[in-house]
Amino acid sequence: MRNSKTTNRPLVLISVMLAMFVGAVEATIVTTAMPAIASDLGGFSRYSWIFSAYLLMSTVTVLIYGKLADLFGRKPILFIGLTIFLIGSILCGFAVSMEQLIVFRLIQGLGAGAVMPIATTIVGDIYTTEERAKIQGYLSSVWGISAVSGPVIGGLIVQYMNWKFVFWVNVPLGILAMVGIYLYLHEPVRTKKVSIDYKGAILLTLSLSTILYWLVEGGQAFGRLSFYSVSLIIVGLGAFALLVRVERKAIDPVMPFAMWKNPVILYANLVSLTTGVILIGISSYLPTYVTGVMEQPAIIAGFTLTAMSIGWPIASSVAGHLLIRYGTFLVSFAGGLSLILGTTLFVMMNPASGPWWAAMASFFVGIGMGLTSTSFIVTIQGAVPREKRGSATAANMFMRNFGNTIGAALFGAVLNGMLMTHFRKDKMDYDLNDINFLLTDDMRRTIPEEEILLLQRALDGSLQWVYITVAIFAVISLLLILKIPRGKGFQHDNDGT
Repeated sequence: MRNSKTTNRPLVLISVMLAMFVGAVEATIVTTAMPAIASDLGGFSRYSWIFSAYLLMSTVTVLIYGKLADLFGRKPILFIGLTIFLIGSILCGFAVSMEQLIVFRLIQGLGAGAVMPIATTIVGDIYTTEERAKIQGYLSSVWGISAVSGPVIGGLIVQYMNWKFVFWVNVPLGILAMVGIYLYLHEPVRTKKVSIDYKGAILLTLSLSTILYWLVEGGQAFGRLSFYSVSLIIVGLGAFALLVRVERKAIDPVMPFAMWKNPVILYANLVSLTTGVILIGISSYLPTYVTGVMEQPAIIAGFTLTAMSIGWPIASSVAGHLLIRYGTFLVSFAGGLSLILGTTLFVMMNPASGPWWAAMASFFVGIGMGLTSTSFIVTIQGAVPREKRGSATAANMFMRNFGNTIGAALFGAVLNGMLMTHFRKDKMDYDLNDINFLLTDDMRRTIPEEEILLLQRALDGSLQWVYITVAIFAVISLLLILKIPRGKGFQHDNDGT
């Protein structure tokens, strides 16, 4: 329901994009600063938890924030999330140990879960379906800008200032976004009595946090088949089974499973899961291939990944126009084909292909991500009434985040398993840490040429299996897209937007 007399849509859109930028840039800006942070604080063994803590908490809370935004309005819930995020950011800069930083990153993630789904939902509220399709290109450009600018900003801050400012740079931007939304977004008055599903929220949090923790730490902190691991699976699945039972009886469920009966929403969310797997597989391991196997500097590795961040917003902008003319199925099908083309190029890549080949493959994957993600968000927001739009948007974003987590665990296991197989087959007395010798020129000079070639052959062969697995998920994505009903796939809003 749009209040066109009072809501200043252009200024709200700018404020929403700024809030999204603060959330999106956080991942890339911290990645660049991590070596400096680790050398200052120590605790290198907990390095990965700086990322995992943020990912876990933001993924677990995204569904709850989406539901709360439907119940209490977008503005107050977004403000709560952004405030928690900014407090976490300030605290991260004051951390004096790696353990403290992990706790503060958990606080940051707790707030971050509100930013993306509610910002996207606000756009769904104030624009019609036709307008929304075009405006998604602007929102997607935020991801591209943050992916390109994050590492540069992070690098400059570490070089000329202090790593603490990597976290503090969020604060003025976040406050500016909140001021803009406070002044220019005016939501309709809510008269409906609110029923909060406390049981559902607790069970959802327990189930997701247990399963995500198992995915992130399984095979590293504990064995996948250990007693501790099996206990986590039982608790996670048991809590989820209870959640399903509770939600069926809840007056206003935190996880409305009935929404998933809509085939467009079901298959759009499943494809978001598989594309989330693809995304993490490429963004995590492409730089390793370019630096370790192709012997290119880190800046070139960054360029190959940036190609995806360029393709994504371009495709998003085009998708907005195509959606209105051709509908969800055809646009997402074109995206699925682009994902297969890009991942096939990765499978065909070899050390002699060069960084341009890697960049081209990355670009096509970006095109696929832009076409599919834009199609799904616009379609899902148009397929549900306003009072369920927050939950529907959050569910789609959760599925992509969940895919990221599954992918991180899966590809880590594939790469490590294949490397150990290569080492055993070639009777090489190496362990996984020896791959570090390949990642910079200085490190390569410390070992003999023949050992470099052996390690590169092992890394090349192992990453090949990562890319084959990524390509399989691209095929699965296309098969799921084929299940999406033909036609436009979204209804025109009938709730006044």
